[in-house]
Amino acid sequence: MEDARPLAIALMGPTASGKTALAVAWARALDTAIISVDSALVYRGLDIGSAKPTGEERALHRLVDIRDPHEPYSAAQFATDALLEMQALAKQGRIPILCGGTGLYFRALFDGLSDMPDADPELRAALLEEAGEHGWPAMHAELARVDPVAAARIHAGDSQRVTRALEVYRASGRAISDWQGADAGPGAPFPFRVLKLVLAPDDRAVLHERIALRFDQMLASGFLDEVRGLLADSRLHEDLPSMRAVGYRQAWSHLRGATDAAGFREQAIAATRQLAKRQFTWLRREHDARWLDPLRQQGELDAALALFAARGQPGGRVE
Repeated sequence: MEDARPLAIALMGPTASGKTALAVAWARALDTAIISVDSALVYRGLDIGSAKPTGEERALHRLVDIRDPHEPYSAAQFATDALLEMQALAKQGRIPILCGGTGLYFRALFDGLSDMPDADPELRAALLEEAGEHGWPAMHAELARVDPVAAARIHAGDSQRVTRALEVYRASGRAISDWQGADAGPGAPFPFRVLKLVLAPDDRAVLHERIALRFDQMLASGFLDEVRGLLADSRLHEDLPSMRAVGYRQAWSHLRGATDAAGFREQAIAATRQLAKRQFTWLRREHDARWLDPLRQQGELDAALALFAARGQPGGRVE
């Protein structure tokens, strides 16, 4: 039987791999919109450090600037919002383009998330009080005792994730790694046929060079002034998801006097490389995705788009 589901495109890849530029070009060619799959771009005011699109390119994007940085936004909420945006575009006869590198957001959208306990403000407050008394290394040691799998992948200094993992365990008596690995069972197929493309330079050194160059461009564009403005907001603190975004976390620490300018730059670039490494790890699990090097396989990327768009989506066009 012919698959009658509407089409969608997912441009995945590590940070600084050129996803946004390609998404913009394709969105213009297809007369469609880009749905951002980026956990930093949802926040207003996180512009320079998140490489947020501006001007005409910004107008092509959805799910950008939808929360203030002190407000919560979950992967589950993203999945709901993204699907609504995709359906709205499909009703207009257009092919949605999903573009970003937040693996948890893609996973929530395509596969759903296990139904683990919601956040508990009282329990979280108690955990933060314990951390203030005993320190985060002790909290991480407790996590290693109750959930060694989670502790192995969560750094002892990542207070937000340590807190959430302990919160889930204390609320349910079950390790967060068990919840995350739970099989939700077979469900309805995703309501779109999705072309998944991973943009990744074959030479990792090239990606590292792009990361360093982009960060230096951010500094020249006033990134630290942007973070100074965020620091002036009394509603913000270092443990918020928005402020723990790569680059912002290091800038916050630097402006508090923890590092000099050279040390800050080195830490931020190293953290961005680590982010890219984690993204590669997640992307390798996307077995139905096609990997292409955007620096040398542009023709193959364009051919993949043309072939996919030609499958009969009304209104889809390639110019």
